[in-house]
Amino acid sequence: MTKNQEPRDPSGSEPRKAAARKPSINHAVLPAGSAGPAAATESQITLRSPAELADALPYLLGFHPTDSLVMVALHGEGGRFGGRLRVGIPADPGEWEDTARQVADCLVHGSERRGAKPDSIVVFLCQDPRDEESGQRVMTRLRPLAQRIRIACGALDVPVLEALCVSAGRYWSYCCPDARCCPAEGTSLTAPGTSVMAAAATYAGLRVRGSLQEIEGRLAPLRGSFADEQERALDLAATALVPKILDGATREEVGADTLELARTLMRRLALAPPADGGPCAEDWDDALLGHGEAASLILGLQDREVRDIAAEWMEDEEAAPALRLWRALARRCVGAYREHAAAPLTLAGWVSWSTGDEPTARIALGLALRADADYRFAQLLHHACNEGIDPEGLRECLRAERGRREPRRKRATAVTRPPGRPRAGRRAPRSRAGSEQ
Repeated sequence: MTKNQEPRDPSGSEPRKAAARKPSINHAVLPAGSAGPAAATESQITLRSPAELADALPYLLGFHPTDSLVMVALHGEGGRFGGRLRVGIPADPGEWEDTARQVADCLVHGSERRGAKPDSIVVFLCQDPRDEESGQRVMTRLRPLAQRIRIACGALDVPVLEALCVSAGRYWSYCCPDARCCPAEGTSLTAPGTSVMAAAATYAGLRVRGSLQEIEGRLAPLRGSFADEQERALDLAATALVPKILDGATREEVGADTLELARTLMRRLALAPPADGGPCAEDWDDALLGHGEAASLILGLQDREVRDIAAEWMEDEEAAPALRLWRALARRCVGAYREHAAAPLTLAGWVSWSTGDEPTARIALGLALRADADYRFAQLLHHACNEGIDPEGLRECLRAERGRREPRRKRATAVTRPPGRPRAGRRAPRSRAGSEQ
């Protein structure tokens, strides 16, 4: 089996809150012709085996998926890669049939809306073993889900060309019966960074940002005594600020104080960059914020007008400290205030998308919707990001609004267009896949 793939800007997405007994699907289906801002030239890479398909998965998404069902559409005789979709694997097997129908419908009809029904689909089921469970046992346990997906896709007249289970550093094929290439004990994945796909992705400027679990962990609420202290600070701040926010006479005063505090904290973060981008970076930023400061800012950002002004810090020298601040605030939304994380998570997703990090943007926006499924700003951004819309349009609106409010302000790099999708008329790199027997 052969599949060809050119690295493109990766994508991923998060499910919203699941309704009782029926999963809610929040998907990311990229247009077949989309490309990442770093991909400067058109190229074609041939993937000749299930092993190379499994190795390509993190580069398709931008991260290593964990506990994920991933589907990729293929188009034409050459099997050009098109849209892709990622959802969490439901823990209850009773939900698998509904999930299979929904994901098949999302991918097939989403691709049709963009002009082309898939000719076939590749499926990945990625889940690490639980307790003393082996990878082979994971593959066996998930086989009914793979079968339901194949049936659901077949009902839409789109065959599943390959279905792989990836677990414990190995992969298994649900479609290939040949033990010579797909043995029962599975096949080891290629060592990270050693494949043709890894080399091509590096050349194109694409990178894998760790695992989905790691990225979500950087945005997850803090725990332990630190979280207890933060919740007490939030209680105190709520007692002091909520009446003022609800009072029209003092609402603007609270908003101005919130924005001034946010600017102060951004300056503090900018003057104290973390030593590295590893796990310690979050601890470093958490130590720079006081509990009271974080509480006041979290509550102030619940005001839509304040949040919209904060969204203007999306580029140039403001973007990096703003992103660090929004992530830190999301981690401080603990206990009874977890729903308040929708605002900082949405801002984190927006800044990530505005600066060209679409995979992280989708994850952050998905988490925002998990915190509050009805948060409109997150809904709009998540939909736009998944639809492949260029964020430059929203950046221009926010710049114009800021220009009216701050007429004397000049952008430091006004001639530099932030990362985003290529403007109309510019030829974008194309992604291809193909099939050889």
